[in-house]
Amino acid sequence: MYYPEELVEEIRSKSDIVSVIGSYIKLQKKGANYMACCPFHNEKTPSFSVSQQKQMYHCFGCGAGGNVFTFLMQYENYSFLEALRTLAERAGVSLPEIEYSEEAKRASDFKGRLLAVNKDAAKYYFYQLKSERGKAAMDYLKKRSLSDETIQKFGLGYSTKYADDLYKYLKRLGYDDELLGQSGLITMEEAKGAYDKFWNRVMFPIMDVNNKVIAFGGRVMGQGSPKYLNSPETPIFEKSRNLYGLNLARGSRKNSFLLCEGYMDVISLHQAGFPNAVASLGTSLTTQHARIMARYVKEVLITYDSDAAGVKAALRAIPILKDAGITAKIVDMKPYKDPDEFIKALGAEEYQKRLDGAKNSFFFEIEVLERNYDLNDPEQKTRFYNEMAKQLLQFPEELERGNYTEALAEKYKINYGSLRKLVNRYGAQLEPIQAAQTVLRDKEYKKKKGPEEWLLRSQRLLLTRLVEEPETFGRVKGIISPQDFTEGLYQSVAEMVFEEYEKSGAVNPAKIINCFEGKEQQVEAAELFSTQILAPMDEAQRRREFADTVVRVKQSSLDAQYKKAVEQDDINAMNIIMEKQKGLGKLHSSLNPG
Repeated sequence: MYYPEELVEEIRSKSDIVSVIGSYIKLQKKGANYMACCPFHNEKTPSFSVSQQKQMYHCFGCGAGGNVFTFLMQYENYSFLEALRTLAERAGVSLPEIEYSEEAKRASDFKGRLLAVNKDAAKYYFYQLKSERGKAAMDYLKKRSLSDETIQKFGLGYSTKYADDLYKYLKRLGYDDELLGQSGLITMEEAKGAYDKFWNRVMFPIMDVNNKVIAFGGRVMGQGSPKYLNSPETPIFEKSRNLYGLNLARGSRKNSFLLCEGYMDVISLHQAGFPNAVASLGTSLTTQHARIMARYVKEVLITYDSDAAGVKAALRAIPILKDAGITAKIVDMKPYKDPDEFIKALGAEEYQKRLDGAKNSFFFEIEVLERNYDLNDPEQKTRFYNEMAKQLLQFPEELERGNYTEALAEKYKINYGSLRKLVNRYGAQLEPIQAAQTVLRDKEYKKKKGPEEWLLRSQRLLLTRLVEEPETFGRVKGIISPQDFTEGLYQSVAEMVFEEYEKSGAVNPAKIINCFEGKEQQVEAAELFSTQILAPMDEAQRRREFADTVVRVKQSSLDAQYKKAVEQDDINAMNIIMEKQKGLGKLHSSLNPG
């Protein structure tokens, strides 16, 4: 850590986690905490909890968690220093100039060196496209009706037919093999040596929002497989966190994005006067993609291919966009396959008409569902109406659900009251199922995770209790010590918790999380303060559960001590431990009187 601990803690304490996270995602107050759908995985039911009291967050679905620094590191893919500087600026705290060690300079400069490699590679590919070597590639782009201005704007290029052309060029510029091997541009093999990842391809530089080249996509010339090839993920490039064309689209001043499937669709749309087109990079749309778009727009028009694969991809994208708070609409490309073909055939004016007539995403889902049924057959028609009623349950707000129910009843000539009753019936059927699932979770957890994980969960639960209920410390003091926590990180965290209670009588979880520099350790430490009770409890159950937890933690600790004593053949220690084990029954009774 390059800045004093006191300064880091000052910045953290001035950066209210609810305010910071609330500037990225929509939070809703639920009891003492704030809830949202997790920005780190796709979900429909909110399991992402933010605690203002603890100044930390935790997702009970995917396990993501930490303090305000960790959130920025996960959400923005920042290093700790980048997160610190962002929050310092936000909080109005001046960071002093600091002297870096040579090692620190090398570490902080690594991303910059990767960006420099990509920048030089992009220049080289562009030069090759303009040269005689790149004539076939340039002819291909001209056949695709791209202007010189568009080629320049997107920095398109060409990788030659020679397998080590780029490698030799970058070596002449002074880049070492270690850096080139991590750039994603050069493959290093002991048998074959070094060779280019891309050759004989039209090259599409991929840029971040700051117009820096972070990766490449390449389309093969002639026959070859795969047709499109993307850079592997590197420290500066994550497919799920970047969108092709976003660097241009974000400055378009449009109130929506056009979401495409490929590079050429984005480029064709920009050239035709639609500068708000973007595409995901060789992967399906992710939660991170949607969250990124939600920073700029509240509406996305999905303009995927019109074939079966495109329809399927659109159906996957709709709930992801909705979870990010984005209104999704579907653009009809028929009879053409994609925006590129459509623009070439009918022009920009007709495409704009399709945008103006973009379909409500829910109605699109129902129309796709309808294709599976013959509505002239009464039996299939009834089945379709039942499936449609189930789909209406995706709207939690009664008013919104009613509006959609009314619209579908009118469209399909169904009695509104009958359709509404059908929707309510399916909704009522879900409630006992959800209740039964809640009751079974505790048993299932132990069954799935096994006894070792079950014991570790008891330790996590006790640490959570110690933070949430300060009186717990007085109840376990003298019974439980940090040494009773058997896993390394657990014990380190327990030592800090016990020390804080002894010194000040209070614990600040976010400050403890900050003591761990690695992102993975911070996430794991956050989980220790966020363990969820797996079933609803009354006060008597709560007391019994607390006693069970303390005894389990103590029992596992004594078992570990006894095993060690046996290995060391320490008879005296074994006798002492056995006496303590005999007293666990009395301990349970004292913690759970009556």
